[in-house]
Amino acid sequence: MRAALWLLALFGVAVAAALFAGNNQGTITLYWPPYRIDLSLNMVVLLLVSTFVTVYAAMSALAALLDLPRQALRWRVQQKERAMHGAMLDALTHMLAGRFIRSRKAALTALSKEAALTTDGETVPHGLHLRTMAHMVAAESSHALQDRATRDTHLQQALGQVSAGGTAHEQELREGVHMRAARWLLDDRDARAALERLAVLPQGAARRTLALRIRLKATRLARQTQDALDTARLLGKHHAFSAGAAQSIVRGLATELINGARDTAQLQQTWLHLEQSERGMPELAIHAAQRLATVGGEPAQVRAWLLPAWDLMVKQPQALPDPHALKLVRALESTLDTLDASWLARIESAQQANPRDARLQYLAGVACLKRELWGKAQQLLTQATPHLPDAGLRASAWRHLAELAERRNDSEAAAAAWKKAALAH
Repeated sequence: MRAALWLLALFGVAVAAALFAGNNQGTITLYWPPYRIDLSLNMVVLLLVSTFVTVYAAMSALAALLDLPRQALRWRVQQKERAMHGAMLDALTHMLAGRFIRSRKAALTALSKEAALTTDGETVPHGLHLRTMAHMVAAESSHALQDRATRDTHLQQALGQVSAGGTAHEQELREGVHMRAARWLLDDRDARAALERLAVLPQGAARRTLALRIRLKATRLARQTQDALDTARLLGKHHAFSAGAAQSIVRGLATELINGARDTAQLQQTWLHLEQSERGMPELAIHAAQRLATVGGEPAQVRAWLLPAWDLMVKQPQALPDPHALKLVRALESTLDTLDASWLARIESAQQANPRDARLQYLAGVACLKRELWGKAQQLLTQATPHLPDAGLRASAWRHLAELAERRNDSEAAAAAWKKAALAH
């Protein structure tokens, strides 16, 4: 469309010129005594246009001739810049391909070419960023080659390129250098130095997902479980992990904290510092209750911690895996010596609501046994024993039946029960 418009315009100009020249009878007379020159107006216009074009072409040619040295210099600088950027791209390519020796060599080549340009008085666009990145690529390659001395040298040179009070882009570059250095220190199993690197980051940079991932690994390596748990919570909120993975990591760290508690007070303090959602995890609640019972905690407190897991097992039997349900039964069984009426009613109602659940029958039978309800305990344990899935629970049930038989002076039944208890293991 544009070409058609230009063609129409050209035709219009040609027609106008033809009309002007065809009907133009004007003349121009030049007097140069004693001479007189008569020229047509068309000829004068043609001579003026030709003169202008000739002078313009001559001036353009002269300017181009005088500009040749500058153009040649710019071409040489451009070739050097292309070679410099090509070397930098080669360094990155080799690093990604795992050719670390070639990568470091290409990075050093890029640095040397940039230095040569600077020596010649040429200002390289983004030269500071290129030098920093080249040093970091060389340091990364040296780290992969286990050349720590060279790595640290290039790291210090990279940090020397970007000052702490530079532009926003330079600040981001400096933060990236510190994060990468922390990652290298983590690979060296130097958790303390890695955390020190992360400590120099601004608050905003320290809360980025990459920095939090490094902090999580460093704190776990340094056995700073509480800090690791706090970091894992932040990563979960940032959706750095899937929901299942985040829950698993938090649960594992909380379990480490619980295992590290040495007495009841420390364990209770640890439990209270957990978030509500974490205290609601059945596996974690069961483990904490078992730990509390181990360190001599109050049975009532143990049962209180087990209550969420108990409600889950009663209301949704399939929601709690069998190993955790077994731990729950074992943990509750250890507190039945001081069982109160409310928990006895809770256990009996659960057993009546799920009469086919052998574990609930067993637990109700042991509860009745502790409350000296011998007949009911005998009935429940007898019904539960053949259907208990765990050998340990079956052996325990047979032992309780043997004790009941001895209590009613039935030595034959007691001997048979003791024998079955021994064979159940």
